[in-house]
Amino acid sequence: MDHIDRKIISASQAGLPLTPEPYQTLAEQIDISVNELMQRLTDMQEQGIIRRIGAIPNHYKLGYQHNGMTVWDINDAHIDELGKKVGALGFVSHCYHRPRHLPDWPYNLFAMIHGKTAEAAERQIQQIADLLGEYCRAHEVLYSTRILKKTGLRIKNNVPS
Repeated sequence: MDHIDRKIISASQAGLPLTPEPYQTLAEQIDISVNELMQRLTDMQEQGIIRRIGAIPNHYKLGYQHNGMTVWDINDAHIDELGKKVGALGFVSHCYHRPRHLPDWPYNLFAMIHGKTAEAAERQIQQIADLLGEYCRAHEVLYSTRILKKTGLRIKNNVPS
């Protein structure tokens, strides 16, 4: 990672500019071409410096007041296949496999759902349960009570221009 990569991270760590062409705006701030910016972002992703670039919505402001992390105890032999199916559901914002912590925590598949009403959230949970079928031994829902501050990569020291 060189000084330009650090400038890119420093300039974007609070989020991309809210402009019609955010990458163009960011490139202008750093004084590089948008093509160089895009290539550097691609390179940093390939190197594992940046994992992903994506929007982080505030579900509460969008009207989704019933947000919950669903946790599922899934037969390990089927978790990859079923996790992909759950993750592909349009109402699941993220889905991942996590280790169990027996005997207290038997859950190994996590899927975040967002509903505008309690009934909508319950329908989503039931849809996941139906999809998992016989491979699901138990599940719980951990409903959010507030939004947590979500942040990405941060560079602590200011980067000289």
